[in-house]
Amino acid sequence: MPTTPAPAEDLAPEAAEGRSTVRALLRLWPYVRPVRARLGAAACVGTLASCVGLVIPLVLKWMVDGPVADRDPAGVWLGALCLLLLGLAEALLFGLRRWLVARPLAGVEAGMRADLYRHLQRLPVAFHDRWASGQLLSRGTTDLMLLRMFLAFPLTFLLVNGVTILVGVGIMLVQDWTLGLVILGPAVPVVITCGIFEKKYSAVARRAQDQVGDLTTVVEESVLGVRIIKGFGRHRSQARAFHELSHTLRGTELRKARLLAAIWAVIVTLPELAIGAALVVGTVQVADGSLSAGTLVAFLSTALALRWPVESIGFLLAMSQEAATATDRYFEVMDAEVETGVAAPPRTEAATAATAAAAMGTGTGTGTGTEADPGHGGGLRFENVCFRYPDAPPGSPPLLDRVDLHIRPGESMALVGATGSGKTTLTALVPRLHEVTSGRITLDGEDITALPREELRSMVAVAFEEPTLFSATVGENVLMGAGEGAGDEELGRALAVAQADFVHALPQGTGTQVGEQGLTLSGGQRQRLALARAVVGRPRFLVLDDPLSALDVHTEAAVEAALRRVLADTTALIVAHRPSTVLLADRVALLSGGRVAAVGTHQELLRTNAEYAHLMSGRDGHGDPRQPGESQAPGEGDGR
Repeated sequence: MPTTPAPAEDLAPEAAEGRSTVRALLRLWPYVRPVRARLGAAACVGTLASCVGLVIPLVLKWMVDGPVADRDPAGVWLGALCLLLLGLAEALLFGLRRWLVARPLAGVEAGMRADLYRHLQRLPVAFHDRWASGQLLSRGTTDLMLLRMFLAFPLTFLLVNGVTILVGVGIMLVQDWTLGLVILGPAVPVVITCGIFEKKYSAVARRAQDQVGDLTTVVEESVLGVRIIKGFGRHRSQARAFHELSHTLRGTELRKARLLAAIWAVIVTLPELAIGAALVVGTVQVADGSLSAGTLVAFLSTALALRWPVESIGFLLAMSQEAATATDRYFEVMDAEVETGVAAPPRTEAATAATAAAAMGTGTGTGTGTEADPGHGGGLRFENVCFRYPDAPPGSPPLLDRVDLHIRPGESMALVGATGSGKTTLTALVPRLHEVTSGRITLDGEDITALPREELRSMVAVAFEEPTLFSATVGENVLMGAGEGAGDEELGRALAVAQADFVHALPQGTGTQVGEQGLTLSGGQRQRLALARAVVGRPRFLVLDDPLSALDVHTEAAVEAALRRVLADTTALIVAHRPSTVLLADRVALLSGGRVAAVGTHQELLRTNAEYAHLMSGRDGHGDPRQPGESQAPGEGDGR
């Protein structure tokens, strides 16, 4: 099953060709600045090593024109010793260069990866809803590896080889300017070729890196969804999807290889032709006596020493382009706006009047969606809340429209509504997993946008219908919902509330690793651990999204009995689909068409609201067809 690409995933070729490689790479400076001294030293050492290599042709010139011509064996041995020392010095200097960059660049990569991870944690849920996880993974792994390789090798050697070429050409021009001009002949076509290559390779490199992200997404989804794939026998279709993406990536990589081969052919062929021409012209000059044999040997040795710096230009440019596109991809995520406080919009006169009327007890009462406010702003309050997803089509109606609801301090309220009515979205607004489009939400009279997120989420605990567990121990998963210093006492109390005593039968008890996403446990067991995580910190506000949907009837009854004691000490909003869950709450709010249609007790709404009675009848597929108090045969419920 092919995946949906991330929104910023495909950079158009025109955009790739139009952006500046240097400007993109300069964004790495804040990470490189702390290690600039080591990188600068490495560049100096590398340049010195290359220049040492250029001294070798000068020693050869001295040997040919001196000891060799004079038949002086002692001079030849001295020259050989000089060559050996120069070669050893060059090798040691290059080794020193690598040592200088290895540790600091590993630190740069680790720092960038840590920053990316921290930033991902601060990005809003809407961002993660839009982006494929494989795209984010590839940016945190493959792209950062490319950047480390660029900083370790191409960045240094673009400078080192550039200086080496300039020094080497200067030496050749000093030795014989006519031969130097012959060698410089291919410079113009090589520069033009590099410019064309840079533009074309940039777009292809970006495409390849995006395709790696798509492929990573497919692999991740296939691994996490292996039970579904096997259960429905879809391994062949998944294999086809993987093969198609792999084939597409292979084609892009081959395109990269063809571009690299083309520039390499130009960069290697033209200088070789120039060296050949210089050899012919130099031989003629030696025969005429206008040039010494030693000078010709030194000149050609220098030219051959420059072959590597010149030929390396192709793949150094290629690696630089890949690093630039990796930088772009990295900062696409880092530039995304993190969760920030949103000031509450100014209240209209009508909204203010409505609130004042409610506070004075002039609302229309139970069953109408408005209510008196004996708590005077305490507890959890939704005031004229509207919500529309950021990527919703312009002009589309809001998912939540002018929601007014008040859960009094210490009260628990059940939230009931048909599928798609916005119940889960409403609960996600309380811990600010999404931001309200307009209106405001208050906790004990304080606007949640005025609270630091860390403080807000320490006050509000959540448990979702689809529980997520991490590759950690049972205890670590549960205590994730507690503050610092929580221990076995809090853990035991939370497990008792959630009726999660099954953990004591696990091989290592609460120290048992639950496996990735908790898939080693049943759905009901995961849901009970998620509930334990929500109550372990004794939160002031509790938001539960159908927390008992995966439990069998007997376990549900036991959990409800224990949960009632917890709800007595907290203010709770509970999404409910079954009467048994509804009965946990003091009052019920009916959400219909994105608005609160009625508020009252379960019995009141059964008598006065036909929609609520229909939902509780079970004929919509969510409610429990039993009337409150009826029993259910073992195994008859929807637990696992």
